[in-house]
Amino acid sequence: MKQEQLINVIQRPYLSEKASIGTEKRREYVFEVIKSATKPDVKQAVEWLFKVKVQSVNIVNVKPKPRRFGQIEGKSKAWKKAYVKLEEGQTIDFATV
Repeated sequence: MKQEQLINVIQRPYLSEKASIGTEKRREYVFEVIKSATKPDVKQAVEWLFKVKVQSVNIVNVKPKPRRFGQIEGKSKAWKKAYVKLEEGQTIDFATV
């Protein structure tokens, strides 16, 4: 994949309580990725952007949730989330990146 495409695969790191526990215990980082991303795309993008070795990638499609603003009903957007597990001894420090 081209470098321009790899930059666009990962949109942002996803930070939550569950994600931080996974990072501490299992070396597992969570990213919000584009809807068309595949496991090999995410693996290449993480390895190229952060200079680490990826052990495995799991992808989850997050379904839209119903939202309401007064009488107006709608839904949040559907998005895709990637769980990236790194090799032993590898870490990603978002503060320096």
